[in-house]
Amino acid sequence: MTALNKIAISGKGGVGKTALTALLSHIYTERGRSVIAIDADPAGGLAGALGFPAELIEKLKPISEMEELIYERTGAKPGTSGGFFSLTPRVDDIPDTFSVRHDDIRLLKLGSIDLGGSGCMCPESAMLKALVTHLLLYRDEMMIMDMEAGVEHLGRATAQAVDAMLIVVEPGRRSLEVAERITQLAGDLKLRHLYAVGNKVRTDLDRAFIVDNSPVPVIGYLSSSPEVIEADLKGLSVYKAAPATVAEAQVIVDALEAAIGA
Repeated sequence: MTALNKIAISGKGGVGKTALTALLSHIYTERGRSVIAIDADPAGGLAGALGFPAELIEKLKPISEMEELIYERTGAKPGTSGGFFSLTPRVDDIPDTFSVRHDDIRLLKLGSIDLGGSGCMCPESAMLKALVTHLLLYRDEMMIMDMEAGVEHLGRATAQAVDAMLIVVEPGRRSLEVAERITQLAGDLKLRHLYAVGNKVRTDLDRAFIVDNSPVPVIGYLSSSPEVIEADLKGLSVYKAAPATVAEAQVIVDALEAAIGA
């Protein structure tokens, strides 16, 4: 039996990966798991999708923007590159200290990992890489990470700790082209279990299109849902606003656990 403890969720912007992250976080909490949800998409709105109240969202600051903390832990000011700074800063206290908690879900926001999009190593990048390593290797709770359309927050030393990556796709060529690129990046890191989740599905033709064009096996589908759209517009919990979508997500969770032998 393989323990399912660390799930990464990726996909093109706008396909619904944040909603899926929120759904899985609530489902696993309802099943008795201790869950930490990680917002690793700079454009993400995971707090709203989870239904966190505004006063908690205001307290949630991206780790990459905590300049004093980064300077204290790495020995260098954020926004700089080159020079000397710690590549192994202390991060073990960060998940509990700088997260917020609601409905028994702990939420931590990472923020952007690159310096001006250049990808070069900088103090904030060192901090986030160390933090993700800690979350993957040294914490026991269920971790569900909402990522960008890639694997930027993962490294070769930590990717093997990801039990499954779900690539959210919609019935459109651009979405599936991005899924292909994500699959190639994940393959380079030797991620073990890659599956697609079809979202915004309306017909059997949509399902067939996704199956025929997906670079990885399709583990399940979420139907196009006005309730999910309304929840997103109003910043409401998708788990509470869209019961039919929750039922579909439950099926996906069961299929994922069966697929990896959890």
